[in-house]
This record gives sequence, structure tokens and C-alpha cells, in this order.
Amino acid sequence: MIMTIDKIKSDIDSNLGGNVKIVYNGSRNRREEYRGVITETYNFIFIIKTKEEEKKSFSYRDVLTNTIELFFD
Repeated sequence: MIMTIDKIKSDIDSNLGGNVKIVYNGSRNRREEYRGVITETYNFIFIIKTKEEEKKSFSYRDVLTNTIELFFD
């Protein structure tokens, strides 16, 4: 299946309030992992609240370009 930003946004919207694991593939092979709850979605970004009570924002384009990977619980 071809992923589009609209499909990604729809998937994230349907998991609003749900648990998610995000793996961020940064530069120089740096990987960061976040676990939290999707709290808000907007036109270009979505926000998660981590277990440590931090808010992190990511763009749907990050998912499309595999900068981040999403895993829904």
C-alpha cells in the first residue's frame, strides 16, 4: 500500500488518545525512542505526551520519510 500524508494523518487521528512508541532515526545513526500518548493532532503535526510528562511534536512528513517510525499499542 502506498503511504500518503492523508493516510498517515488518518491513522494517527484514529489512534488519538492511544499509546504509541516512536523511534526517531536522527543524524549520525542516532536513535531515540519515546513512549507516550497521542494527545493532539493538527494539520501538519501531531503531539505526544511521554511517560516522563514531556510533550513532543512530530510532523506527518517525518513518518512519510521514515525519519520516525510509529508503533501503535
